[in-house]
Amino acid sequence: MRFDEYRKHDGVALAALVARGEVTAGELLDIAIARAAQVTPAINAIARTQYPRARAAVEAGLPDGPLRGVPYLIKDLSIFEKGVPAGLGSALYANFVPDHDSAYTARCKRAGLVIMGRSLTPELGLSPSTEPRGYGACHNPWNLSYSAGGSSGGSAAAVSAGILPVAHATDGGGSIRTPAAHCALFGLKPSRGRVSYSPGAGEGWGGLAVTHVVSRSVRDSALLLDLTSGPEPGDPYAAPAPERPFADEVGRYPGRLKIAMMRHDHRGVALHAECIKAVENAARLCESLGHIVEEAAPDINLAELRPKNQILLAANVARALALRWRMLKREPRRDDVEALTWAVFNRGHAITGIQYVEAVAAAHAAGRKLAAFLASYDMILTTTLPAPPPLLGYFDMNGDVETFSARAAQYLTITPLYNATGTPAMSVPLHWTSDGLPVGVHFGGRYGEEGKLIGLAAQLEEAQPWFDRLPPL
Repeated sequence: MRFDEYRKHDGVALAALVARGEVTAGELLDIAIARAAQVTPAINAIARTQYPRARAAVEAGLPDGPLRGVPYLIKDLSIFEKGVPAGLGSALYANFVPDHDSAYTARCKRAGLVIMGRSLTPELGLSPSTEPRGYGACHNPWNLSYSAGGSSGGSAAAVSAGILPVAHATDGGGSIRTPAAHCALFGLKPSRGRVSYSPGAGEGWGGLAVTHVVSRSVRDSALLLDLTSGPEPGDPYAAPAPERPFADEVGRYPGRLKIAMMRHDHRGVALHAECIKAVENAARLCESLGHIVEEAAPDINLAELRPKNQILLAANVARALALRWRMLKREPRRDDVEALTWAVFNRGHAITGIQYVEAVAAAHAAGRKLAAFLASYDMILTTTLPAPPPLLGYFDMNGDVETFSARAAQYLTITPLYNATGTPAMSVPLHWTSDGLPVGVHFGGRYGEEGKLIGLAAQLEEAQPWFDRLPPL
């Protein structure tokens, strides 16, 4: 198989070729490794390769799972593989080698995926752009001067550049959907409790963070959600079981949906002109598919909710950092981490129990408000971000913290609402700016209703295909 043939297939199709004996898992891995070598100098998407380990897994015989032989990357953050160093985008975690497989990793292996490395992330996943101090910037394959997004930027850049068709990602404030939007991919954030963080944690960032993938096709995302979702023993909670497998939603009529359209973000601020164009075009496309689109918005101000989200994030990050310093048997040092990370640690260390409980209460209150709004609408349509992708360097974690925080507050004005409420949301690649930069269109749905989002995404994918629209890398 040549690379141009490989790139014409998503993960489901590649696994079918392997199952029929038309290509081997070893051949697919060789193509992925060759493509990674070709594009790494340009995009810098992989934090750590594990090619000998991947080849050994193939030679030992892969499980006969639905994605047997498909190359895969795990994001270098909160999901671990026994014996594989995990850097979390930080020098502080140099020489950190997990002693267990995360439940997610074990499920990926049972599915037959071939884990070939760990994708780049900003330090501790704290930035909407992937530019960790110790690893260098991850570049957007659509324009190398621009950000690939964060914190799953490495995964998104690798998939967009054709190294592999789908890759693991996590989302604590938009970290699946932001890089999907930047790199013209499909990015679904599942409901809280859909995919387990076991055995290392019961939840991520106090319930803000979830784990799934970025992909070129909707069906890859749907199948992987089937293969990796569901509770593990001891999980504190779990999302409700779906009516049917998520993969069955692809190509199935989702019903006539009622969609609320927003030309502004969740602060009430107007979107960039290109984003408004993207929303309006998507609304017309949805109407052409028979759905009802009305201009409406929930009465939730993300500018008021953001400080509460930041309390949950900072307290959880401070705990994680404190555990790492304790493991290293030394006191915290400013030069161990980037400027923003140090500021988040100190802020988290100072949060009181009452402040934390108030932040949880605010997130839950937002969830009730959103649920009340979504009693009248099936989902909310806007863009994933209020503006097109920024240039690299705009989000500098090692620069002035106040500047970074102000820019993040102005840029992450849509996605974090769905982390606070725990509801599913997706970024769909339906628009490009006049100068060729992708703009993701965002749909947020009801808790537990990923199936409805997947059904609509598959309709949109069929009506306005994006799979063969590739970056000029």
